[in-house]
Amino acid sequence: MRQFDVFNGDADGICALHQLRLAEPMPSELVTGVKRDIALLARVAATAGDRVTVLDVSLDSNRADLLRLLAAGTQVRWFDHHFAGKIPAHAGLEAHIDTAADVCTSLLVDRHLKGRYRQWAIVAAFGDGLKAVAQRLAAEAGLPAAETDALARLGECLNYNAYGEKVDDLWFEPGALFRQLHAFAEPGDFIRGSHVFAKLESGYREDLAQAAALLPMRALPTGAVYVLPAAAWARRVSGAFANQLAQAHPQRAHALLSPNSDGGGYTVSVRAPVARAEGADVLCRGFATGGGRKAAAGINALPEADVDRFVAAFYLAYHHD
Repeated sequence: MRQFDVFNGDADGICALHQLRLAEPMPSELVTGVKRDIALLARVAATAGDRVTVLDVSLDSNRADLLRLLAAGTQVRWFDHHFAGKIPAHAGLEAHIDTAADVCTSLLVDRHLKGRYRQWAIVAAFGDGLKAVAQRLAAEAGLPAAETDALARLGECLNYNAYGEKVDDLWFEPGALFRQLHAFAEPGDFIRGSHVFAKLESGYREDLAQAAALLPMRALPTGAVYVLPAAAWARRVSGAFANQLAQAHPQRAHALLSPNSDGGGYTVSVRAPVARAEGADVLCRGFATGGGRKAAAGINALPEADVDRFVAAFYLAYHHD
């Protein structure tokens, strides 16, 4: 029997797997990638008797490979908060899927584990842009302000590391980052005991400082659209910059377009207004390679010819009634 752990390379995917493997230690084959690398199940060659755990990637985007694995007799356990479509009714599938705007995958794992490693769920919630939820959980746990701030910074840095067109854009390959983090049972120990956090925080601050100088291509009270430069730093910081803009302008939606290096148009990140965290998934699924969740979604390859159509759809989705 082999165990495969398939997870999104962002803060939510890494922290979700970390919680599970702290609770259920076992050797496994890691399958992950940059944040937008979500068709991960295609890389899993499991057979009858093998087990696959999937965290923080859409079932709908991996449906064909899920059905392939189930037909082969593989046991699959799935934790996620993205659009799933129709969930297959199969004895080999254990699905923990909740698409509510105020949950992330780590919070679903936290629910499953009855809060056993709650601080890692708080880290993930901060990283996934669920600031109010994370602060509430930290307050309920009695964490002092300085410790809560440290968890927020860690979540933001872990999430920041996942953004890039390819692994070479990142500071750390997500599987290697998970292995570094998994040596620490508590977030504070990782922050103090690993060189990784210092490296990520330094890069995060430098990239955000460059992003702060960018001006929107178009800004209205209801939304703002930015086109980022074709540079590794801009690809790395796109998610963090989008989250920062969303928090600074809670009534406004945001869209960030990053040129793909192969000339295949743009990678798009969308954030719904914090005050009305919905609609991003529907907007992005209206375009090929689009998907995500209600509060935050994206498009992997938006053709240049579709940019005007996307901008029009963006402002239509987030106009004032």
